Amino acid sequence: MVLRRGYPLLMVLVASAVSLGVYDRLPATMAVHWDLDGNPDGWMPRGVGAFLTPVAMLLVAGILRTVGRRRVAMTRPTLGQEIGIAAILGLLLAVHLVVLAVALGYRVPLGRVVPGMIGALFVLFGGVLPLARANASFGVRTPWTLSSESVWRRTHEFAGVTLTAAGAAMIVSAILLPKELTLAVAVAGIVAGLVGPAVYSYLTWKRETKR
Repeated sequence: MVLRRGYPLLMVLVASAVSLGVYDRLPATMAVHWDLDGNPDGWMPRGVGAFLTPVAMLLVAGILRTVGRRRVAMTRPTLGQEIGIAAILGLLLAVHLVVLAVALGYRVPLGRVVPGMIGALFVLFGGVLPLARANASFGVRTPWTLSSESVWRRTHEFAGVTLTAAGAAMIVSAILLPKELTLAVAVAGIVAGLVGPAVYSYLTWKRETKR
């Protein structure tokens, strides 16, 4: 239980410690956003860019932890939900490390690394979502899944398959395909992985209401 309560703070501290460790080597202005071709198109002062993501991680963890508790009818975060929150924070930490690496002058193939990281997150979510019980902060939260326990269960089983497949496709494309195709696969995977379960939840609810 201590680990489950403390890991967000631990991850924020790791991100902050890395920033502090390389702070003196960072440029006065550092890139924090890139276009689809990997060219920087957004910059921030070093003092902001080095610590923006750790602050964002802390806010995201707080929001995901508390929003569900405002709904009395919903359950508290389960182990599956905690793994999902940890995965989101892990992705933010990975992005933070990439930003710092680029600022330090390392050549990072962003067109492959970013889709690969998103793909890994999808695969992890695909394994976790079928374990999640109905809640207000994690999962496929449509009006139809929140209105029926069976629709929630069946939708999350379906989402587990679609997200795992989409994530695996993104990882493979990031390793093997040209950059242009990698981007196309990533966009298609994100759309299929997110929109597909939402549509499935409506169709499942519609079938149940006709019985």
